[in-house]
Amino acid sequence: MGKMAVLIVDVQKALVEAHPYREEEFLQELENLADSARKAGTEIIYVRHDGGAGDKLESGTEGWKIHEAVEPKTGERIFDKSFNSAFLETDLEEYLKEKQITDLILMGMQTEYCIDATCKAAFELGYGVVIPTGDTTTYDNEFMSGEATVRFYEEKIWAGRFADLMPAEAVLTTRMGLYSVP
Repeated sequence: MGKMAVLIVDVQKALVEAHPYREEEFLQELENLADSARKAGTEIIYVRHDGGAGDKLESGTEGWKIHEAVEPKTGERIFDKSFNSAFLETDLEEYLKEKQITDLILMGMQTEYCIDATCKAAFELGYGVVIPTGDTTTYDNEFMSGEATVRFYEEKIWAGRFADLMPAEAVLTTRMGLYSVP
């Protein structure tokens, strides 16, 4: 295992205000993991989606801002994107190479869109990907509940193929060398 960073994707006000699956627990877990990562000296990188003019995630609007529960601290990097993948037409890959980051702890929204695309792109680019179980979220749709969608991607798509999945506490102890969740 090489140098690791936490990648928090699209945890933006408009998306959270639409009340995804496990909203409160999700935000609390992300906040705890981010605080622990900072204490361990692990860099946190944010990705924010720009949906374009008129979209609820239009750049510069209130809904586009990163949710206050996980907002970046001074000096933490934010990459803006226009596609599902955090890598497509952004400088994220160049930044990770510059910082010699080889492994990513991936968390955020939406499970079946931006997290899935970012997970698979990171894998294809050679990054080790760890997803803390339950630390992605989405909404109910006409085919599946938010819960079923998260479980499907964690258990049937990512685990053992594109990412290592483990509880947040295991991420803290085995990947960051910490001994307890704050």
